[in-house]
Amino acid sequence: MSFILSVLIFFPLVAGILGFIVDKGSARVYGISIAAVEFLLSLWLWMNFDAKSASMQFIEFFPIVKDFGINYYVGVDGISLFLVVMTTLMTLIGMISMTVKNEIKNMVVTILFLEMTMVGVFLALDAIVFYLFWELSLVPMLYIIGAWGGPLRVYASIKFFLYTFTGSLIMLVGMLFVAYSFYSITGVWSFALTDWYALKFDLNYQFWLFLAFFVGFAIKVPMFPFHTWLPYAHGQAPTIGSVILAAVLLKMGTYGFVRFSLPMFPDASVMMILPIAVISIIMIIYTAMVAYAQEDMKQVIAYSSVSHMGIIMLGIFAMNSQGISGSIFQMLSHGIVSGALFMLVGVIYDRTHTKIMSNFGGLATIMPKYALVFGIMLMASVGLPLTIGFVGEFLVLIGFYKVSPILTILAGTSIIVGAIYMLALYKKSFFGAVTNEENKKLKDLDNRELFSFIPLVAIVIWLGVYPKPVLTPIDNSVQAMLSFMKEKAITPEAKNMIIATQTAKEAK
Repeated sequence: MSFILSVLIFFPLVAGILGFIVDKGSARVYGISIAAVEFLLSLWLWMNFDAKSASMQFIEFFPIVKDFGINYYVGVDGISLFLVVMTTLMTLIGMISMTVKNEIKNMVVTILFLEMTMVGVFLALDAIVFYLFWELSLVPMLYIIGAWGGPLRVYASIKFFLYTFTGSLIMLVGMLFVAYSFYSITGVWSFALTDWYALKFDLNYQFWLFLAFFVGFAIKVPMFPFHTWLPYAHGQAPTIGSVILAAVLLKMGTYGFVRFSLPMFPDASVMMILPIAVISIIMIIYTAMVAYAQEDMKQVIAYSSVSHMGIIMLGIFAMNSQGISGSIFQMLSHGIVSGALFMLVGVIYDRTHTKIMSNFGGLATIMPKYALVFGIMLMASVGLPLTIGFVGEFLVLIGFYKVSPILTILAGTSIIVGAIYMLALYKKSFFGAVTNEENKKLKDLDNRELFSFIPLVAIVIWLGVYPKPVLTPIDNSVQAMLSFMKEKAITPEAKNMIIATQTAKEAK
């Protein structure tokens, strides 16, 4: 299938447009069917992907605005492949688990449009195409939070939009400067990343351009102190909004650092290792402590999400294959686990209309299946060995240990603190006596809910025990990127810091 990437990108869009003429009563089945086809297409992409190759595959290219070098240019490598698969999987699971009852057809159409933008971000190799998908993703998420969210949904949606849109504008300025620099050297305009990678900027230019891209990506992650929009967005969003936001949208920021910042500005990236490491550790420890102080179950997971994103950022700036491969694997882990945890909160909220932990207690005796699934995802979240959460965190910490043992030890406290607040949540909600008589009537997971969670539980265990099928393609592409960065770096410090010789598999 020569146009598989275009099909993956635009099939949800076409299906979403056709969704307007679908009968309201069939909207849910229609959405699940379209999401299932999209997921199968992503699996076909994985099955036909050459795991031994580190280069871009399935490339599609044709001019859009030829005079200004704007082209429809898409491709996939080991770094982006599994982010696409995760996007289609979590969209499908979100569709199946969705409990929205009002305006369900509009919700289905909105999610399909959002899926198109997310897949487009991970496959775009032209900066303008990337930017268009990046910006377009704001619209459906703004609508999801604002139309189906909680009492403060308007405030949360506007805050989300203003933060991310402002960062995107600053990033656009950096993109235009890079394109102008390419034009001033070659006499032609180009927004292709492969062309931009060939540019060598002096350290001063690298620093300022790195900061321009940093603002856009850091807000999306979100990094401290740009994280304040996220708890509001999660707190007010409907369950499916929180699932997609945590599982996919946040990864667009960390993916941007890997795809743009590191290969384009290797010297500035090395120069910024310490500041970003400090910010990441603040994210890890501070937001973990804030999570422990929460009474709302959903807010615990929201702040936990920020803490885990700090681990991912730490790995990206380890400047070695263990750290970066581990961070990409952790993106997948965080997407699966945090998405599942938000779904689990949605299950209990739909039954009780509360997320306050003090209103629960003894749920393990009333809802044993629910308690089991929650316990497995909780263990994966805190990085229990033989779960998906352990692999990424372990590689990140091993990778960054080469940069700074002391900072790595500080970051490692996230495992301890994370275990404290997640186990406290589990204890308050699932153990002890049933404090609320009404909770004794709660129903356990039904077949639809089990059908949503069983695949996620299987992935959590499978990739925790045997991560090689995913790690190998990631590692090959990361190795190629690091080798390129080492050659491109202009300062001896950067050349010495970038390690492209040891693979994540060897580190294990």
